Amino acid sequence: MSGTELLMLGTGNAMAVRRYNTCFAVRTAEGQWFLTDAGGGNGIFKRLEDGGVAYADLHYMFVTHGHTDHIMGVLWVMRKIASLMGSGAYDGQFHIYCHDVVKQMLLSMAEMMFKKKDFACIGKNICIHELKDGDTVEFLGLSLTAFDICSTKAKQFGYLLTFPDGMRLTCLGDEPYNERCRQYAEGTDWLLAEAFCLYEHRDLFRPYEKNHSTVKDAAETAASLGAARLVLYHTEEKTGSSRKGLYTEEAKAYYGGAVYVPEDMERIALSR
Repeated sequence: MSGTELLMLGTGNAMAVRRYNTCFAVRTAEGQWFLTDAGGGNGIFKRLEDGGVAYADLHYMFVTHGHTDHIMGVLWVMRKIASLMGSGAYDGQFHIYCHDVVKQMLLSMAEMMFKKKDFACIGKNICIHELKDGDTVEFLGLSLTAFDICSTKAKQFGYLLTFPDGMRLTCLGDEPYNERCRQYAEGTDWLLAEAFCLYEHRDLFRPYEKNHSTVKDAAETAASLGAARLVLYHTEEKTGSSRKGLYTEEAKAYYGGAVYVPEDMERIALSR
């Protein structure tokens, strides 16, 4: 396995049963992994294992916000890595990037739930870095700029990830696009956006009441930003095996770029 790729560990919304909650990993050309969110439970272990993500190659992650379906799996990843550190099976440090609210949530929950020896790793070899809106950090040859998506619910950050060759990937989180974020998404090579359901199914799934987007909304956003490619995630699951075809068809009616509607564990080769 070689080359830069996006591995969609999960694509489902918070209440998904047949799909894992939305989270994903980016593999660098050197074989290192960068994880974003971790779903809602220890199902993240199987996802990482099935995806060939070795903990020895996983030293960086980003957590968008503190909703259950995004943050609970992070605790399992932290506990697993702390255990590996304790047994001498993990070299180096594990770095988590997030905003202040997520940092406090992780620290509080870990202190309540972890074994003392595992919790002792936090701040020493498990480092939780607080980012502010507009902050940039560099790791694995990547440059990440975090930005506040202006959520109307829980505080949430997205990010712009820039690769060594100049390729850009923008993660918009799991809420509708806010025009304030244009500077991080305009002209991006890869736009990752939530699409809770088809526009024609809006009365069935009521995405706007939950502050979510439809496929049509996400496609129009991608078009307005001039994004080269659009990846849709955080979706309903009742359309089942028809989802990929239906979502792609609706998106292409409003957006002329490449559209990806990945299934769980699908790999997407990343290029400019």
